[in-house]
Amino acid sequence: MTAPTAAPRPEGLAAYAAVTAAYWAFMLSDGALRMLVLLHFNALGFSPIQLAYLFLLYELAGIVTNMSAGWIAARFGLTSTLYAGLGLQILALAALAQLDPSWTVGASVAFVMAVQGASGVAKDLAKMSSKSAVKVLAPEGDGTLFRWVAVLTGSKNAVKGAGFFLGAVLLALAGFQTAVWAMAGVLAVILLAVALFMPSGLPKGKKGTKLRQIFSGDRRINLLSGARMFLFGARDVWFVVGIPVYFQSVLSDGTPAGARAAFFVIGGFMAAWIICYGAVQAAAPKIVRAQGRPAGEITRIAARWVALLTVIPFALAGAALLADGPSTWLTVTLIVGLLAFGFVFAINSSVHSYLILAFTSAERVTMDVGFYYMANAAGRLTGTLLSGVSYQLGGLPLCLATAGVMAGASWLVVRRIEPRAAVAA
Repeated sequence: MTAPTAAPRPEGLAAYAAVTAAYWAFMLSDGALRMLVLLHFNALGFSPIQLAYLFLLYELAGIVTNMSAGWIAARFGLTSTLYAGLGLQILALAALAQLDPSWTVGASVAFVMAVQGASGVAKDLAKMSSKSAVKVLAPEGDGTLFRWVAVLTGSKNAVKGAGFFLGAVLLALAGFQTAVWAMAGVLAVILLAVALFMPSGLPKGKKGTKLRQIFSGDRRINLLSGARMFLFGARDVWFVVGIPVYFQSVLSDGTPAGARAAFFVIGGFMAAWIICYGAVQAAAPKIVRAQGRPAGEITRIAARWVALLTVIPFALAGAALLADGPSTWLTVTLIVGLLAFGFVFAINSSVHSYLILAFTSAERVTMDVGFYYMANAAGRLTGTLLSGVSYQLGGLPLCLATAGVMAGASWLVVRRIEPRAAVAA
């Protein structure tokens, strides 16, 4: 007879809801900021590689932050890292509003890279806090952990997708500086509300936690982190620079009105992609029929889904080669193919997010999640750089083929994980 699912403590559930709400607010601003920066500087004539540079420090900061954020949370508590992430994002937005159009390209790139680096630190502090809270607060048994992490991750990405559209709309209607100041103001109000009304339920931290404990001795966690790195590299290779720049070249006629129209369409597509991706993530436990399955079996499911993912960018790269330049049929094929990529990618991402929490323990959760997201940030950093380089050197075909190589590498790593059936879903 199956034991009844343990009910979460009321204060724990309230803390989970508060953390989720704060995370939603942060990701809305994060998505809007990314689209603002990308479209604004692309309209100013920045090359694909220069656009990639704008985001490199953002991703590099994520590697360093996640390496230490798990230890900081274990030492000082999850609420401290959550508040620090929100506060730092507000400061980054306020700094970005000081950007002067009269600066040289080199000065503008350096300044935006620095601000994006601060924003990257902020994002990963908030992400690690929110994901770790799920392990601590979720009731045990009957697949509840998978469902809770899938809902948090899926809803977060839906909100971030709305942020992509919001950023494009604000840029078109209000301009760069006004949009940035508006986001900083709203986020400041949310930080104040969360700080005033955060209930109890999250760990307060332990003074004896050592920095060297951030490295995991569990082979499953290390391999999963490697697979995660290549998985997110596969997405960002086309997502960060390649596809937005291609769409803008197709949609804009070079006039200010044409540029604004392109902002709306590109922002709408990127938003729809992220929102659909988030919805699939939230539904992933049902799609893979995870209830009652051990973590070992779900690990094998992860390998099958990433193998399927590998095929899609290679097929799209072949279509781009056949087209030999922008065309209507290629644009339609890309939209359909990238939506399919998003569906399969979302299943992979959600399964990974569950497995890292299933493999770790409550005592090590912040450090193992931090290490895992350090690998995630390394993949995004690699994908961001390759996005600009591959698109500039070989156009859309090379950009998409590179994504296929990264997805294939993720499959090679994840299939080496030795499932332990004793870890229950």
